[in-house]
Amino acid sequence: MALSIDGVGIPDSQLAKEITELVRDTESPLLFHHSSRVYYFGALAGKRLGLTFDPELLYAGAMFHDMGLTHQHSSACERFEVDGANVARSFLCSHGIAQNDVDLVWNAIALHTTPGIPQHMHPVVALVTAGVEMDVLGIDYPAFSGADREQVVAAHPRSLNFKEDILEAFYNGIKHKPGTTFGNVKADVMADKDPDFQRGNFCSVIRNSAWKG
Repeated sequence: MALSIDGVGIPDSQLAKEITELVRDTESPLLFHHSSRVYYFGALAGKRLGLTFDPELLYAGAMFHDMGLTHQHSSACERFEVDGANVARSFLCSHGIAQNDVDLVWNAIALHTTPGIPQHMHPVVALVTAGVEMDVLGIDYPAFSGADREQVVAAHPRSLNFKEDILEAFYNGIKHKPGTTFGNVKADVMADKDPDFQRGNFCSVIRNSAWKG
């Protein structure tokens, strides 16, 4: 039986079991455990906020969100988020999941590195991003009890040097298609027009997060 943390557990369904097996067999242990923690942190955040969501769809979004970083599913020119979303869409469609639900999971994965938007969307979209931001960036770290954090990490361990390991995995998954990193154009405009503008730095936020290691 899957671990239950404060009433939150992995769905006990055939679909969830097949998702677990596929992701575990495809991703590195680093990414598999990260994705599993993303689900727990996302679901715990949803419970705390009183949001209504389908745990299976949240689990699909969390578990597939980094599949685009794997060699098997990395395209030559699409953003890795889109690659992962496409893998999830193919899997869910092959299992007869309703198109609206498939689109919801696709959006959750495609938008998980686009801050400022997911939190205004459906809870499944919002909570995949919330789980990622908690596990990678430590956003809302104090909102999760120490007991909950410890149980999640005990079930799905963080590597001793997780911050650098996840950055390396990220780099290895995108280095062959640097053109796909073009993103938030507003920062480019600010840097061009305002000599005092200072860009935020994703890597610095990771390294300075409340998480150890």
